[in-house]
Amino acid sequence: MVARGDTRLTAPWLEAGVVWWLEGRAAESGRVALVSRAPGVDPVDVVPEGFNVRTSAHEYGGGAYCIHHDTAYVCNFDDQRLYRVDRGVPPVAITPEVADKRHRYADGRITPDGELWIGVRERHAESDRSAEVVNELVAVPTDGSSVPRVIAEGRDFYAAPRVSPDGSRLCFLAWDLPWMPWDGCELFIASLGETGELEELSHVAGRDGTESIWQPEWSPSGDLVFASDRSGWWNLERIRAGTRSVLYPAAAEFGYPAWTFGARSFSFLADGRVFSAYESGGLTHFGLLEPESGRFEALDFGLDSWGTPHLCTEGSSAVVVAGTSTVPTQVRLIDLASGADEVLRTSSRATVGGEYFSVPYAVEFPTEGGLTAHAFVYEPTNPAFEPPEDEMPPLIVVCHGGPTGSSPATFSLDTQYFTTRGFAVVDVNYGGSTGYGRPYRERLKGEWGVVDLQDCVNAARYLVKAGRADPDRLLITGGSAGGYTAICALTFTDVFAAGTTHFGIADLEQFGGGETHKFELQYEHTLVGPYPERADLYRARSPIHFADRISTPMLVIQGEDDKVVPPSQAELIVGALRERGIPHSYLLFEGEGHGFRKAENIVRSLEAELSFYAQVLGFETGEALPKLEIEHHGR
Repeated sequence: MVARGDTRLTAPWLEAGVVWWLEGRAAESGRVALVSRAPGVDPVDVVPEGFNVRTSAHEYGGGAYCIHHDTAYVCNFDDQRLYRVDRGVPPVAITPEVADKRHRYADGRITPDGELWIGVRERHAESDRSAEVVNELVAVPTDGSSVPRVIAEGRDFYAAPRVSPDGSRLCFLAWDLPWMPWDGCELFIASLGETGELEELSHVAGRDGTESIWQPEWSPSGDLVFASDRSGWWNLERIRAGTRSVLYPAAAEFGYPAWTFGARSFSFLADGRVFSAYESGGLTHFGLLEPESGRFEALDFGLDSWGTPHLCTEGSSAVVVAGTSTVPTQVRLIDLASGADEVLRTSSRATVGGEYFSVPYAVEFPTEGGLTAHAFVYEPTNPAFEPPEDEMPPLIVVCHGGPTGSSPATFSLDTQYFTTRGFAVVDVNYGGSTGYGRPYRERLKGEWGVVDLQDCVNAARYLVKAGRADPDRLLITGGSAGGYTAICALTFTDVFAAGTTHFGIADLEQFGGGETHKFELQYEHTLVGPYPERADLYRARSPIHFADRISTPMLVIQGEDDKVVPPSQAELIVGALRERGIPHSYLLFEGEGHGFRKAENIVRSLEAELSFYAQVLGFETGEALPKLEIEHHGR
């Protein structure tokens, strides 16, 4: 059910009453389809069967399509070219063919006259070395009549090129290494010529390393609105006639970490009001802001979480892609004037009764330095079974990836897979997570491998002390940066009985030396320190250099095609486990990258994790489960 009943819904677009969105389908080997739904009819696929609407820019993608007058402009995953898609006509490529997907396009918009696509191009050299990747803004004729024209270059990264309603101006974001966009980036405005040329370029907000700007958008009247974290929170601001002002000061996050292109947390109604989402207390909230008066009206749609912010508006209507911990993610069409509300698609076809779902509760627990950290707790829940009165459940500590990110209380069949089988789960928003303000986010600055580890350990200890978990059956799991934290926990502490790392990092030095993609090429410089100047810190926080301390069973799961955390990282830790005779298993999945998309691999990895825990903790699962082979188990 986890693998085949789940569809990843993202990137809504609303134009002329037609709603568009993307569906990532695990049952179709992870293919992403573009879907549209006109008023009064059922949703239909816009692209042909097998066509995969997905960009590899920044490796994480996003911003893979845009719409102009019922024509879609999409990036095809198979060749990374831009295609024009008109209904009833096969897609037509509008960018040149380049071998090995070396030119990638993302985050584009069409000029009002329909003549140009303006967006991000990422060019890879034949060697594919990160240092030889060039990011730039380009203008592409929508009829494919000429090659893309570079209109902005020289910065390490560009994002969010947005054309003003009258077509006369372009805004965009830019930043340079070693900063990530949430550390700081710069917002520019320029005059836009007929063929895409930029003139009168001016910097209007943001600064590398000190002020992060999120989602610049033009209002219907031509004002520029965006979220800035200069107050310590991502709050909405406006530039009008050269004057910058705060629209709504609040201790809440109206912006998010820009891991992918094209995400949106606010949009304009026809009357100029701003329909917006924001994070507070670990949950997502919605509201309407009247920019002139600053009046903010809270709205309740029964939705309080999403993985990535996705909403859009037209007229008085809004489309939101969100859910709750017990309601699958939905594409919801809401008329904010009449209150009419329609669910166009849900992400899951799960037929399990609600009584089987564990409803999380938020906790704020003590951690190092007299501080507190945040987490969501999921108790084991299954009405068909009763635990022994004197037995506390095993606990799985989940470390989210990023590490700049968060664990929202979204509908997750992955989590319920374990809670229905008797596990408690704590999803930790350790120091460094987003949603709690910039100071909380910056707790991890220079302290990666320390603060995240301490907070995950202290979350487990907090629940043990509260009588909610068995101290002898504590487990830890995480993916990517969370996988690194999990390996650290199994190396530098003796708190856990076993753990799983999904494409986690074993050696920070290799990353500090450039063994990753360009987007995160110097991410560790802010999380750990400059390299090689602080090579001592990289070694001190790399589990591979302390393999002699590892005595805890470990499951290692890896995608063979991962460009973010390559298989060499998994092989380092597996080699160390094998040499020391530590019980372990290693699963390498062909055709998978940084996160799994194929149904059969999702099934295999979940079953393997359950089998691994069952064997290590010594219990029977009570179901027909393929037994995972564990090297050195029982010796």
